[in-house]
Amino acid sequence: MNYQSLIQYFLFTLLVGCAPCWAQDWGRDVEIQSPRENIYQYSAEDFQLKVSEGRKVALFYPVTVSDLLIPYRPLKTFFESDPSDPVRKILFDLARVVSPFKSMDEVFQWLGVHPYPTSPQDETPNPLPPLSTYEQSLPMGATLIQTADGEGLTFGCAACHFSDLFGVKVLGLTNRFPRANLFFREGQLVAPYINSFLFKDLLKTTEGERLMMLKAKNSTQWVGTKAPMTLGLDTSLAQVALSLAKREIDPYATRTMRSALYPRANKLSTMVADSKPAVWWNVKYKNRWLSDGSIVSGNPVHTNFLWNEIGRGTDLKKLEQWMNESGPQIEALTAAVFATKPPRFEKFFGPKAIDIELAKRGQKHFIESCQKCHGTYQKAWDLPEAEQLTKIELVQNTKVSYHKKTPVIDVGTDPGRYLGMREFADDLNRLQISQNLKTVVEPQKGYVPPPLEGIWARWPYMHNNSIPNLCALLTPGADRPKSYYAGEAIDKKRDFDQECVGYPLGEKTPDEWKKNNEYFYDSQKEGLSNLGHDQKIFIKDGKEIFNAEEKRELIEFLKTL
Repeated sequence: MNYQSLIQYFLFTLLVGCAPCWAQDWGRDVEIQSPRENIYQYSAEDFQLKVSEGRKVALFYPVTVSDLLIPYRPLKTFFESDPSDPVRKILFDLARVVSPFKSMDEVFQWLGVHPYPTSPQDETPNPLPPLSTYEQSLPMGATLIQTADGEGLTFGCAACHFSDLFGVKVLGLTNRFPRANLFFREGQLVAPYINSFLFKDLLKTTEGERLMMLKAKNSTQWVGTKAPMTLGLDTSLAQVALSLAKREIDPYATRTMRSALYPRANKLSTMVADSKPAVWWNVKYKNRWLSDGSIVSGNPVHTNFLWNEIGRGTDLKKLEQWMNESGPQIEALTAAVFATKPPRFEKFFGPKAIDIELAKRGQKHFIESCQKCHGTYQKAWDLPEAEQLTKIELVQNTKVSYHKKTPVIDVGTDPGRYLGMREFADDLNRLQISQNLKTVVEPQKGYVPPPLEGIWARWPYMHNNSIPNLCALLTPGADRPKSYYAGEAIDKKRDFDQECVGYPLGEKTPDEWKKNNEYFYDSQKEGLSNLGHDQKIFIKDGKEIFNAEEKRELIEFLKTL
């Protein structure tokens, strides 16, 4: 054995010997023995460092090869110029749009991304990593990527998976009103009318910024977009499917002018498969990903980057090279996602807001009707030493047990997402990059009954936001409210029904919400049905098994999860 071979053998042996420290089985048949909060089994010190690093990756999108970057300085000039400025008028006329925005802050507000907190927030379960003043100059999720051509604006994980909960920023909680899909759709509609040289002359950009805008314009040719049915949902499935339909059928979905001009037909151009971004703290319990459990193999973070960049028109060979070179960042983000914790009800409303005796009675109803699908939650109030515990300590979960293999169950809820997944699963699985990542997509009939930690903060309910609060959820499907108004979670008393856990309805609905039709939800529209999740759960032999008081007890227990 020569010297070089000896070194290679030594390195191989070292890596194999260390494999249990970092290796993770993402296969379809892996069984989850316990929550994988520390997914890579780091030491305590390394775990904290990696999670902090990963949260930063969640805040600042790391994919430097993304083709859809917008030159930020000219964009800021564009929106913040004087409305009477003739140059501004020319640009808007050329783009064939009318803008209501007078600053980038208004643009970000419309997009639904949240500003960084200005003071420490004890209520948040997932603290932000240390950040510089420059890093906090844009809202959470908005990212400036430094390129040879200048600063390019894009959006990352936090744009959809970071929410403002009564003024507290919660990483891993669904952003209730993301407009990321609308942003890409508007950009695609405007792009054909942008002349890069005129863009440079009017906004006094650098040559690099002109080239960046030209690259972004060109990449939109391979982006297929679709507006959501209602604010609060996104159309990621449709965007990925319609974007793939604009590429060639080959291992790396090559982008050609022919494929851009003559995309393959896909039913998702009209079919409704809208859903909301999922919460992150559930992934530690699962081995199938997405609300429908359709990703049966592979690291969900890999899949997230792949689908994001297909939907942004990026060259997949460049993306694969970036992913191969960015293992530490991907691993850190994965560690952070799996380590995410849910917000606690008592931290936001105080220990007196939970009636423990009522919740204990609700625990019995949960065991009877919910535990089989949604998991087991052992409570501190059942410990032998419960009498010595404080009220806050009593309501904690001491152990959460979920299925060893993530189930998918059809309980009669809207099938739109499942039907939509069928329309592009084959397109995804044939990709060489999918095969290299060992990502496999198999449409599932039904949805994953998720673990219910933090369920109180996840309103409105169901994958399509069709049920406004837990009172409505525990009502037979035919009797649930057909429509409701949504709104931001700003005021705890006005914007949240503590008794029903979710949106206030009827006369309790804030008048401000009713002034904006974007916040109106109509469950009678395609893909937005609020039916299901009642028969054989809390309705048996055509009758409800819980009376009004028992439902109140069950909801009180759910607040403690």
